[in-house]
Amino acid sequence: MGRQEFEFTTYEAFPRKQIEGKVKGLWERILSKDSERELVRVLEFEPGVDTSPNGMQYHEYWEHIYIIEGSVIDLTLRKEFTKGMAASRPPGMRHGPWKSPNGCIMFEVRHK
Repeated sequence: MGRQEFEFTTYEAFPRKQIEGKVKGLWERILSKDSERELVRVLEFEPGVDTSPNGMQYHEYWEHIYIIEGSVIDLTLRKEFTKGMAASRPPGMRHGPWKSPNGCIMFEVRHK
């Protein structure tokens, strides 16, 4: 899917796809995408998700995150991040893994 034009609509109108990998209960709704490094999505953690099997994360793109609902606990930092909080991560910044006891919905933008 490339970038598409749309007027305001609920994010739930976009197909929900389970993210493949070691951790079950992670979902995404792609709003627009040019590549794996260029996308806008809504990321959903089901209640009880623990991403420890994925280990600490880092990548070669900028990532901007805003928590819409719920919270995640960064297990490395031992800190909980909640609704209304935002993050801006440059390429190479280490983060995670996370646990989300009650679930979490995040808005994410990635770019080079």
